[in-house]
Amino acid sequence: MNRLFHVPLSPFCRKVRLSMAEKKIEVELVEERYWDPDPDFLRRNPAGKVPVLKMNGLMMSESAAICEYIEEMHPDPSLMPATPEGRFEVRRLVSWFDDKFHHEVTSKLLYERVNKKLMGQGYPESRNVKSGAKAIKYHIDYMGWLLDQRRWLAGDVMTLADFAAAAHLSSLDYISDVDWNRNAVVKDWYAKIKSRPAFRSILADQVPGFIPPPHYADLDF
Repeated sequence: MNRLFHVPLSPFCRKVRLSMAEKKIEVELVEERYWDPDPDFLRRNPAGKVPVLKMNGLMMSESAAICEYIEEMHPDPSLMPATPEGRFEVRRLVSWFDDKFHHEVTSKLLYERVNKKLMGQGYPESRNVKSGAKAIKYHIDYMGWLLDQRRWLAGDVMTLADFAAAAHLSSLDYISDVDWNRNAVVKDWYAKIKSRPAFRSILADQVPGFIPPPHYADLDF
């Protein structure tokens, strides 16, 4: 059995989960308190980060590398375009969300509001929360601009870029930090992607001490 060591609201773990679910690859989910010293986990990934995927006798880390491995081993249905230009755009956008969006938004909102409490690191820093709340508006506007020209973020078909974006936004939506009324096109895109069967386990996540808003698991929201 494939095994994914993860944290429910980690967007990097969610990206891997979405990729595997879309390709109908069965995986056992194991929650990992990576912030607690654990020699066993550090042997799995010396970097001390999630996700870590045990698959085909390998112990793999780093979500982008994991997703590309899954794509190569299970190419159908494809989450990467056929052309070099198309694959470049997908990789650019995956990096956009996992680097820029994560640094400017996810780390300022999700990590401050949720991770600090789970890790016992005190209260949210209001300056960071305000910065994240401001930055997400820019990113939603950018997504709207992309979707005005394309059916999906990277082109005419759904790709890993959409899952990377949805992984971050779904984690933030769990704590009501996404203003879906800011851009109707982005809201329609998210409604479309979260209605996919691959999203079912994501929408069923529960984090003790945090209750998601009613619309979180509503496919019609």
